[in-house]
Amino acid sequence: MDKILEAVMQSSYPMYVKQSLARRVIEASKQPIDSEQCWSMLELSTKLFFLGESRFARETAREVLEVYGGYHPEEFEEFFNVRFILSLLQDGYGSLGKRHAYTLDYIHLGLQFVLDKPSAEEIFRLLRIEVLRIVCERPNLKICIRVSKLLTSYTQCIPDGNHQLLLCQQLIRCISQFHCHCEGEEGIIQFLDQVNRVSALLQNIWRIQTSLVLPSLKELFTIISLPDETETPSNALASVVQYIPLQLMEGIVRNLANADSVTDAQMMTSINRMIDWVSWPLGKNIDKWIIALLKGLAAVKKFSILTEVSLSKIQKVFSKLLYPVVREAALSVLRYMLLSFQHSPEAFHLIVPHIPQMVSCLSNESTNSATSCLEQFAELVHCMIFRFSGYPDLYEPVMEAIKKLPVPNEDRIKQLLGQNAWTSQKNELAPYYPRLVSKSDTGKIGLINLGNTCYMNSILQALFMASDFRHSVLCLQDSSSQPLMMKLQHLFAFLEHSQRPAITPESFLASSWPPWFTPGVQQDCSEYLKYLLDRLHEEEKTGKRISQTLAQTNCSYHVKKTVFGNRTLVEQMFGGRIVTKIRCLKCHSISAREEAFTDLSLAFPPRDDITTKSPKTSMPSRNTGPKNLDGQDQQPTSSPHHGVWKQKADKEPSEEKDENNCSLAGSRDLAASLSCEAMGLKKSSLTLSDLINHFLCPEMLTEDNKYRCETCASLQDAEKVVELSTGPQYLILTLLRFSFDLKAMRRRKILDNVSIPLILKLPLQINPHRLENVCIESSSRSISDSIYQSATYDLCTVIVHSGLSSESGHYYCYSRDCMDKDVHKPQSTGIKKFGSDKHLDMEIQWYLFNDTRVSFSSFESVSNVTSFFPKDTAYVLFYRHRTHGQSDSVIESGASKSHGDVALSKELMEAISKDNIKYLQEQEKEARNRAAYISPLLKSPLWWQDFDKDNDDDASAGGLGSAAGGASGSFHGLVF
Repeated sequence: MDKILEAVMQSSYPMYVKQSLARRVIEASKQPIDSEQCWSMLELSTKLFFLGESRFARETAREVLEVYGGYHPEEFEEFFNVRFILSLLQDGYGSLGKRHAYTLDYIHLGLQFVLDKPSAEEIFRLLRIEVLRIVCERPNLKICIRVSKLLTSYTQCIPDGNHQLLLCQQLIRCISQFHCHCEGEEGIIQFLDQVNRVSALLQNIWRIQTSLVLPSLKELFTIISLPDETETPSNALASVVQYIPLQLMEGIVRNLANADSVTDAQMMTSINRMIDWVSWPLGKNIDKWIIALLKGLAAVKKFSILTEVSLSKIQKVFSKLLYPVVREAALSVLRYMLLSFQHSPEAFHLIVPHIPQMVSCLSNESTNSATSCLEQFAELVHCMIFRFSGYPDLYEPVMEAIKKLPVPNEDRIKQLLGQNAWTSQKNELAPYYPRLVSKSDTGKIGLINLGNTCYMNSILQALFMASDFRHSVLCLQDSSSQPLMMKLQHLFAFLEHSQRPAITPESFLASSWPPWFTPGVQQDCSEYLKYLLDRLHEEEKTGKRISQTLAQTNCSYHVKKTVFGNRTLVEQMFGGRIVTKIRCLKCHSISAREEAFTDLSLAFPPRDDITTKSPKTSMPSRNTGPKNLDGQDQQPTSSPHHGVWKQKADKEPSEEKDENNCSLAGSRDLAASLSCEAMGLKKSSLTLSDLINHFLCPEMLTEDNKYRCETCASLQDAEKVVELSTGPQYLILTLLRFSFDLKAMRRRKILDNVSIPLILKLPLQINPHRLENVCIESSSRSISDSIYQSATYDLCTVIVHSGLSSESGHYYCYSRDCMDKDVHKPQSTGIKKFGSDKHLDMEIQWYLFNDTRVSFSSFESVSNVTSFFPKDTAYVLFYRHRTHGQSDSVIESGASKSHGDVALSKELMEAISKDNIKYLQEQEKEARNRAAYISPLLKSPLWWQDFDKDNDDDASAGGLGSAAGGASGSFHGLVF
């Protein structure tokens, strides 16, 4: 019978004939036959099983073995003995090696017929040893699948005792070496299925013996924590983690995060590789394990690891949102990484440039998966922009991309931000930010936020960019009588000459901190500015008095008077004068009082005075009037709670135009107007002229607010006006946005957009006689009978508040180097040259200062910031007086200087040089540290032409490539 079957197999008959003949032989084998014939047929079928060249030969051999195993069990048991099985496993069959996959298939086929035979236990004992040996030799995926199939079908073959743990560990080693080399979708799916079948064996073993889970995981961690670049562990290891019971997660993560034997380098390597597992399709709970481990590290304050991992992997995780099969896990990990990384915007800003393209790709996909992902991602983006406000140049394209998507309310945003941060103590993360980076391309230097100190940083940058003031501060000689001014000089010198991208103003903050400010709490930048200027002014006044006293014995009276009469630097740069006149409507006498100020606080006109009717239920909560240089608040001149202020009909301004088509103030209406020189700036509901007009327009003092006239010696109706008698070199305007709503009984912020002009023309009163609280009795003179001169101011700084309250939110500032017209030099050669001054202003480079970040900007960004970000509103403005050849007589300013390089003191230059050397050493040390344990991690594992390949593609920045619009079921181009 064996000869007949062999002849059939070797014949040239058609396949259907051969199949028919083979079937007859197999049917005949079911009849009783002698032992010798059985052995011959078993040997032939074994030969055909291993060496058959066709599928027909192997299937025929399988059927013969099954027939003889079922119908001739004694002969089969004798043939399928331990020695035969051992020879197959150790030597192979014929010319086939011992690692041939058919060996395990053959054994798996034969075991079913000896289960109840006396030899079964001996065979199982042999297989327990041999299976472990095979796995320890790290076989390929095909062999591991056979092993898994064998041990799953016959659990008696699973090694016992310590060998069982060794089997688990070696299986994990094998899985770490599985790599897919298929290009087609069918091959990829087959690979995924095969890996999952091998991993399922571990699950089966762990179910039987749960104590093996932890030591198995230790082996897995050992594999992924080795910084070996020769062969990166396969992402197939993700298939192992999905079978670990979630109830064990907390204990495992806690033990791992607190293990003293695990170095930071090992932990960082392992987490980086685990994050790569997000690429494993259809894996369960992978994202939960990654997030749990990140949370575990945050709990033990391993912030250096978390920072490096987040910054090195966030772009890769972000890119996985493109692929439906891994999208859910990728979004979960990305969400945690962003919401936990709240000590700096660095991680979020890595993906910001690619968000519009990602939104476009998800929108075009038109699947439920993409729609859900898009909504959740938009919520995440809104949270990040809320947390890291003040980057309008980066966020404008992002806001445009997500403008049609749902916007979460503020409570939802605060909830998400509050429950995910690594720590609520920002100072704990200070050593990890800012990371050592190169100096900004702008050449400007940022200031480190010391914990809600953006209010101070924005003011210091604004003062630094006031070139006349900066030059004067740097030129000051060392003076022990002005310690705060010397600290400011020190800070300005470092901002001018340091090589760091950002410096810390810690020393200056400690010296300039208002005593009523609460540490770590956001404060009002305008309040800080007033306090700072007042301190600097008082220090210099005190110093001058000391100098005058010491000079009395050596100087003439004239010299002594000159020394004492010199104005302080703050007065020279920011000091102006304001005249408040009150005319009694009965006797027509006029009382006038002139006072000094360093800034003007501009209240918002009541809404019904502009466009709509609304109750006047708000009053300014701060800064209700100009502040004098001695720190005294002046009587408010234009606050809504004084009553309804409106110009009389006979005082309606008759607007005039100058030769440059700029609005000029009428001489009788005391109104200030803005120039029309900001080309392309749309007219909004409010302009700066509205606020200044409101500040300067006459106010009627009647009813409960009557004026006590000294001449009449009684309360009388009166008219009150405010006039600017002397303009400062730098005009500081504060927009009173923070108010108290009497109707709602709560504080609020006025979010009205105010158009800010580049050039401001301010009416200044020309009066040869200084008024010192005198009463002018005249029935013929009008309160408005004065002569005015227009003073031109150029916008140089806009400090923006982002938020809804003065006690919260964020401050940043736009600023530019504002010089006299004869020294204006455009920064960019690519900008068209214009003939007039008004266009020349548009050429000057603007900068955006946001704590440590300094970037190029433009006046267009300044003008449009509120339209894109409604909570980002202009708050404090700096204008510089434009001198046409010589200073106006009504401008109190320091002489306009040509600002060359300032010769700093030897001690200060040495301090800067020493710090620059220290910074270079820090960079070198950081580079060495990263090279030691971080650099190898940045090479992500290649799995089906991974993300690293896409990085070289200009069209796929941030991992967005041509596969961006793939359908939800597609595996093509799937990156792992």
